Amino acid sequence: MAPKSKYLAGTSLAVMGAGFLSTLPLDTTTGAILHGAFEAGLVGGLADWFAVTALFRHPLGIPIPHTALLPKNRQRVTAGLIHMLEHEWLTKESIMEKLQKADIISKSLAWFETQIHTKATRTVIINVARKLLEHVQPEMLAPYIEKELKQYVLAVDTKRIVTLMIDRILQDRYDEKALDYVLTKAKHWAEKEQTKITLGNVALKAIQNIELDGFLQFALKSFINVIDADKLGGFIQEFIIGGIHSLQNEENDNRRSLLEKLQSELEKSKNNEELMNSIDSWKISIMESYNMSSLLTDLLTNIKQRALIFVQTDAFLEKYAIPLLEKMVASLKQPSYKIYIEHNLHKRIAGFIETNHHKIGKLVQENLNKLDDATLIAMIENNVGKDLQWIRVNGAVCGFIIGLLLETGKIFI
Repeated sequence: MAPKSKYLAGTSLAVMGAGFLSTLPLDTTTGAILHGAFEAGLVGGLADWFAVTALFRHPLGIPIPHTALLPKNRQRVTAGLIHMLEHEWLTKESIMEKLQKADIISKSLAWFETQIHTKATRTVIINVARKLLEHVQPEMLAPYIEKELKQYVLAVDTKRIVTLMIDRILQDRYDEKALDYVLTKAKHWAEKEQTKITLGNVALKAIQNIELDGFLQFALKSFINVIDADKLGGFIQEFIIGGIHSLQNEENDNRRSLLEKLQSELEKSKNNEELMNSIDSWKISIMESYNMSSLLTDLLTNIKQRALIFVQTDAFLEKYAIPLLEKMVASLKQPSYKIYIEHNLHKRIAGFIETNHHKIGKLVQENLNKLDDATLIAMIENNVGKDLQWIRVNGAVCGFIIGLLLETGKIFI
């Protein structure tokens, strides 16, 4: 109880008592009026003191009936307080109504926006990213990634991949480009002087090894005596270069026939089951024999080390982390996302309140039960003692005024 208010209440009773005693000897009209007023004030103050005290304890320790009301009715008062909290002040409906009006999402996002570019947020982002990366264990991830990669490769539809590749080759005319590449390389080879000599020697040797009968053998030897390796090589070289040049001409019939044949074979490959089975067997053989764990572990370790350095740079914050947070906040502020989040948040809160609302009263009751009567009374008096003491002061003052009016009226009457 506040010392000042308690002192004031005691002072008011003391004043009324002193006034009552001091006016006893007075035999004048004024003295009689004041005596009656102080008497009424003393009675009013004592009556209110008795009433206020009776709420908490027996006045003067005397067990007068209908006193010490709070200790005697503690359980009923507690039950009434709990009922009032649960069914009047903190009802499920009132809590949900307050939450809906609070607009938690908008306020949270607005606050978060103001914090994105602060130094504290940047430090938190770096620390979180670094901690996450430090907990990554490449040697444990590698076998899992290897397994998933192999399963993915083995599960790929070979026919579909081959079909897509062939369609892309034909669509982008890679067959023609491949042919032109081969022809260009062949032409460069054929135009070399060394090629001419090699072709001449090979051809001449081949002719010399030919065995014919009679006149044909004589004619062949005469031809060999007339031509040498250089001339024969030049003839073959010109023939090859001429053939290549003609095939490089897009209007050439032989080129068109060659490309048509190549395209036809590619189209047939789409439905070549033997080819598909061979590719599948090759995939299985490669996947089963090749161990990627060591390679993946080294790769992941290298990536982890580089990432640990990168997340502590301004480039990571300015180019990736902060723009990502800004984008997330902007997305969450969109009406559709906001309504969705609020709906789910309110739904979860409603479920939590529905499940735990009864615990409000239980919590209050548990806390009150921890207090003995003396502690509870002292707590109430400390919080409302000032108002209670003013009841006593007002009783004394009102009694004094009423007594003054009554004595004055009695004299006039």
